Amino acid sequence: MSKLQYEHLFTPIRCGGITFKNRLFSSPQDYPGLTSGERFLTEEAAYFYERKAAGGFAAVCVGDVIVDADHGRSHPFQMRGLDPMAKVNMTRVSTAIKRHTAVPSVELCHAGKNASVDLMPEGEKFVYGPVEWERPDGVLVRQLDDEGIEKLIWHYTNAAVFAMQTGYKMITLHGGHGWQIHQFISPTENTRTDKWGGSIENRMRFPLAVIESIRKAIGPRVPIEFRMSGSENLPWGYDIDEGIEIAKMLDGKVDIIHVSTGHHEIDLASMRTHPTMFLEDGCNLQYAEKIKAVVSTPVSTVGAYTDPEMMEDIIASGKADIICMGRQTLADPDLPIKARAGKRDEIRPCLRCFNCFSNSTVDGVFYCAVNPEIGREAASMFRKAPKFKKKVLVAGGGPGGMQAALTAAEQGHQVILCEKSGRLGGALLCEEKIPFKKNLGIYLDRQARMCEKDPAIEVRLNCAVTPELVEEIAPDAVIAAMGARPVKPPVPGIDLPKVVGAEEVYLDIDKAGQKVVIMGGGLVGLELGVYLAENGREVTVVEMMPGTLVTPPEGGTSERFGGVMDMPAGYPLVQGVALMVKLESLPNMKVKPSTKALEINDEGLVVETKGEQYLIPADTVIYAVGQRPETAAAEAIAAVSPEFYQIGDCVLPANVYEATSQAWQIAVDIGQII
Repeated sequence: MSKLQYEHLFTPIRCGGITFKNRLFSSPQDYPGLTSGERFLTEEAAYFYERKAAGGFAAVCVGDVIVDADHGRSHPFQMRGLDPMAKVNMTRVSTAIKRHTAVPSVELCHAGKNASVDLMPEGEKFVYGPVEWERPDGVLVRQLDDEGIEKLIWHYTNAAVFAMQTGYKMITLHGGHGWQIHQFISPTENTRTDKWGGSIENRMRFPLAVIESIRKAIGPRVPIEFRMSGSENLPWGYDIDEGIEIAKMLDGKVDIIHVSTGHHEIDLASMRTHPTMFLEDGCNLQYAEKIKAVVSTPVSTVGAYTDPEMMEDIIASGKADIICMGRQTLADPDLPIKARAGKRDEIRPCLRCFNCFSNSTVDGVFYCAVNPEIGREAASMFRKAPKFKKKVLVAGGGPGGMQAALTAAEQGHQVILCEKSGRLGGALLCEEKIPFKKNLGIYLDRQARMCEKDPAIEVRLNCAVTPELVEEIAPDAVIAAMGARPVKPPVPGIDLPKVVGAEEVYLDIDKAGQKVVIMGGGLVGLELGVYLAENGREVTVVEMMPGTLVTPPEGGTSERFGGVMDMPAGYPLVQGVALMVKLESLPNMKVKPSTKALEINDEGLVVETKGEQYLIPADTVIYAVGQRPETAAAEAIAAVSPEFYQIGDCVLPANVYEATSQAWQIAVDIGQII
């Protein structure tokens, strides 16, 4: 009899009256695209959460259900926590989760003092919090009195009962990340002098009253999970010692202590709550491990988990009882099924690139860079087989080309994937060995391996696609994914020996001297700058685009915030924040927006900022100013292709998400009509 490779991960655990089939939970997630204008869950929401349940997660949590629809919202599309009109929609989602034997959970939240005044009832221009305060935006925070606190307890309790009535089998209370319950717990945010503030016993009085009230209303068998910040990760916030005391007071009163960290409303801490690519895998385990050592209640850990090998070790060693995942459930919702089957090498890792968060913040929808199903779950789950099976030639083996080949093969087509170099992966291969891009390397290797072992895909390396090759193969359809090449800017001195492209330095860091200037402040230039600075170089990044000033967080002390270290505008929203936080730890890296490169000479780079010309001394000047699509090569094969598609960089320079998204859709479309 074969033995499970990850037996501890797949050992059931009983919490309250529920037995969870494994130790892998999908942590609370929400985004605007899951709710209607009336803030009810949509049909698409059911597919979003169902997809995780179908992938094998033991519990799937619906996030951001606001218990007080009038006073608790921080953004317009958060779900109503208690509204009879939402009953059908809530039930459809819980049913979609349950039919895959996962436990549906609902996270109850309230923004408290961070609520949006624009979403208050007409005429109210204030919000409620533990203490009276004026926010930096001028909004008055009114201190909750005893009557208001009791009403809040009622809101939480009734939202929990409503969740049970609509089919949810676990209640998750959000008591961390700067939300309303956390505001009462935090010694910095709760400076009251009555029974609701001051000592830790008084600050914990409100969350414990909420827990007690919910327990009386829902009974002992429905698990209550309490999500807390083990540390606030702020210079002025509480640390793990206080987190341990909080957990001790929760011990035995809830069924799961979900140990997260940080503060959602403050960038400095939020980039720890949602770990960036610059942090190590499982970077927040330390908080769960220390709490696990002093409580008897099962403890869950969350933050930057992608590898079942690491997760198995955590459970086996007793550092935590449950692993919660957020962004990784987008990158690969099938992680539990693959891990149980021993197919670790087929798991798509989360890149921690924040493509999902950036898109949901700006456009209202999660889109994952490495998983094109996300944001179109229904289309993926119910996609049609093509009417006509075809021979498909894919030109280019980068991320887009590999995804096109894999999806076309899944659709039943015969695929020939040609790559002009000796290895699949494309231009991004130059970044695969960068420590904070480790997951990118794993992803590229995974995609290449999946292509090479798929019997429906013939991989041809060192094979450039030419019109002659197209005529020889005679495919029914051609997908051009030929990529792009770096632009060499027309700056005087660009051909000096000291000038190199970003791609060359990624491949060989020794090509960069001690003092480096990078022309180009996009993600390529900034991330390369971080890599060089971490390796001891003195780095200056210059960018022609104007800067975006960063306001220091409340209580912050860094001189490099607020214009002294402003950033070029236009970078992806959340990854830009991650970069700003990272730059705070790199005093040997400077960024100069609104700065034009004029000339490269033997001493360095001559630039102009606001009409002033000056020299930035440099041993090496690196250009990272963009990409030029390989349109000519694509156009040459288009003329001899009966059915032709261009994707990714060979249309316009694109990121990984755009390449894989287009590739997936084009491959699904082939054979549907003709």
